[in-house]
Amino acid sequence: MTNDTSGPVRYRARESDGRSNPARYFGRQVRRARRAAGWTLAEFGQRIGYDPGQISRIENGKRPPTELFAQMCDRAFLDRDGWFSEFYAESRTWIATPPWFRSWIEHEENAETLRIWQMGVFSGLLQTEDYARTILAVNPGVSDDLVSERLAARLARQSILARDDPPTVWFLVDEAALRRCVDSPHVMAAQLARLSGVARLPNVTIQVVPDIAHAGLLGGFAITGHAAYVETAIAGQVFEDTEIIAELFVRFDTLRNEALRGSESLALIERMCEEWKASGARAPTQATTAANA
Repeated sequence: MTNDTSGPVRYRARESDGRSNPARYFGRQVRRARRAAGWTLAEFGQRIGYDPGQISRIENGKRPPTELFAQMCDRAFLDRDGWFSEFYAESRTWIATPPWFRSWIEHEENAETLRIWQMGVFSGLLQTEDYARTILAVNPGVSDDLVSERLAARLARQSILARDDPPTVWFLVDEAALRRCVDSPHVMAAQLARLSGVARLPNVTIQVVPDIAHAGLLGGFAITGHAAYVETAIAGQVFEDTEIIAELFVRFDTLRNEALRGSESLALIERMCEEWKASGARAPTQATTAANA
C-alpha cells in the first residue's frame, strides 16, 4: 500500500490514532460528513435506517462499523466516492488479524450472546495489555511492530464487554491458566485482578474449569447464536453450519457442567491473585539473597 493521498485517503498516510484505532477514525469521518450535510443524528438515522444511539456509538468509536453501515454511508454521502466502504474493507487487514479470524470479529461484534472456552491461557477478551503482549510475542518469527499492531487490535475488541448494549458472555477459564506464569508474577497478579473485575460485570459469567479430564481438552472455541470459531495450533476456522454450532453448544454445556460455580470461581481467582502478588513481593528478596551467596 502506498502513501498516495489522491482519491480516498489511505490508511498508512493517516495520523497514528487512525493507525491504532480504525473504528475511531471511521467514526470521526461519519460525524464530519453528517455535520457538513447539516443533519442531526435522528435525521441521518432516518436516511440510512439506523437508530441514532447506534450511530452515536459508531461516531464515538465505541462500536465498530459493519459493512452494511459503511455501504449506507456511501449512499448518503455520494461526494465521498465510496470512501466508507473502501476504508471498511481495507481496515479488515489493518487491524493485523489473520485472514481466517477477520470474519469472526464481525460475528463477535454483533453477537447478543457469547460462549468462550480457552485452553491454557485466557481469552483475548480478558487479557491485560502486558499479558496479551507476552502471549503475542511468543509466536515464532513475529516482529515487534506486528506484536504492537495485533495488541492494539486485541485490546480494541474488548470494548464489547462494557459498551452500552453488551452481549451476554460466558467464559470458561482453564484452571491451568491461573497458575501458568506469563511474563512475571506482577503481570499475573494484574491479569487475575482484571479477571476478577470483569467477573463482576452484570453481563459476564466466569467459571473455572478444574485440571481434570474434560470435553475441552482438544482445543478452544467460541460460539454465538449464528456462528462458531474453533482454534488449532496454526490457525482457526469460522463455522456457520447449524449442526456444527449445535455440537459445540453441547460440548460447551458439558464442559460447563464440570466447572466451579461462579462464586467458587471468583474466590479461586482472587486467592490466586494474592498468591501471585506475594510471589512477586518475594522475588526481589530471593534475587538479593542469591546475589550475596
